[in-house]
Amino acid sequence: MLDNQIIEKKDIPVCDCPITAAIGIVGGKWKPVIIWLLITGPKRFGELHKTIPGIALKVLSRHLKELEADGIINRKVYAVVPPKVEYTLTEKGRSLNDIMNLLAEWGRKNIL
Repeated sequence: MLDNQIIEKKDIPVCDCPITAAIGIVGGKWKPVIIWLLITGPKRFGELHKTIPGIALKVLSRHLKELEADGIINRKVYAVVPPKVEYTLTEKGRSLNDIMNLLAEWGRKNIL
């Protein structure tokens, strides 16, 4: 992981569409998957990487930093050797639970 890289919160363009703003934060190929996995509880970086086939380490690291900057996840570093880092959803992130469950239900009914 690139711990020295700082990810700044994205500027969301002002528009009248709240969907555009929401998708700007939680949209894309991998962010919904990361959020979905964190709904069940804390996960370490390695757990997330193993659970998401096809995601590059650099991409996972960047998305975690962006989600943290946007207040969707927390990153907790434990002072142990070897280093231990866990990711959890914030209250703001947990507020996506209903939406994620509806998306999963829609996917099961219409795609799988």
